[in-house]
Amino acid sequence: MTLFDKMSEFRTQLKIGLRTGIKKGWGSFVWICKIIIPISFVAALIQWTGWLSQLDFLLHPLMNVINLPAAAALPIIVAMTVSFYAGIAIMVVLPFTIEQIILIALFITIAHMLIVEGIVQHKSGLNIIKATLVRIGAAILSVFIVSQFFADTSQSISLPASLATQTPFIEVLKGWAIDTLRLCGRIFIIIMLVMMALYASESLGWIKYLVKFFRPLMKILGLSDRAVTMWVTGAGFGLLYGSAVITEEVKKENLTKEELEHLQISIAVNHSIIEEPALFLALGVNPLWILIPRFVIATIAVHTLRGVQYLKNKLLPK
Repeated sequence: MTLFDKMSEFRTQLKIGLRTGIKKGWGSFVWICKIIIPISFVAALIQWTGWLSQLDFLLHPLMNVINLPAAAALPIIVAMTVSFYAGIAIMVVLPFTIEQIILIALFITIAHMLIVEGIVQHKSGLNIIKATLVRIGAAILSVFIVSQFFADTSQSISLPASLATQTPFIEVLKGWAIDTLRLCGRIFIIIMLVMMALYASESLGWIKYLVKFFRPLMKILGLSDRAVTMWVTGAGFGLLYGSAVITEEVKKENLTKEELEHLQISIAVNHSIIEEPALFLALGVNPLWILIPRFVIATIAVHTLRGVQYLKNKLLPK
């Protein structure tokens, strides 16, 4: 085959891959927006009513367990129910110490947008209840362990009076629309780029190099080699984008049910490892306080699940 023929074949395969990626990317974008838009609106409405502020007492006992002040419950509840960014916004206006900020940041990077992301994971292979329990449990365990490295982080703080004033509903609606539009725009760009790159690489036969490069890491994490592209997307870009890719990959039936569950558990704890830690740099948080605990807990969670499944298969009759 001449060089011209090779170049011609390369362009043909690249066009096929990009065309497929665009088609799959658009379908995944529409699917995610159908989940995000209605649920985020309901969450914003609940936040506007002030119910979240009144419910923070439910987390006060938990705050004591993980060595945080009662006021930390507010950004944690908001992040878990409304959005990760709303949680950060509240953190900024409260007088937390840098150690408290690190602990809260670690908690909400693991457990945020539990309803939206839980539904997305549920539709792509992991039961929403299991996903939620894993993320909350991992957040509690991570924060409790990391808190042991600091001095007293449970000292109380006072809430600013500005948090008690209710924003006009029209402003809330406007803010929700702008935030949702930005989020959907970011999702569209990332999903389209990821899908185009994924299917172009697959069409050109480059996936095997990605698998080879990440194979040692997959063994440490307890994941299948066939989960490389899905893990890279979920860990690098987040659950919303990762689950869109996972949903498409699941249709190919390359992973067993157990391998898919291992992958989903891993990225449930350890996802968006680029954007989220970077956001906290502005608050003076060293990214290592967020990255290392999440990687370790995700690894432990998967290997624990693998161990339980192994014993179950050995001890229980088929």
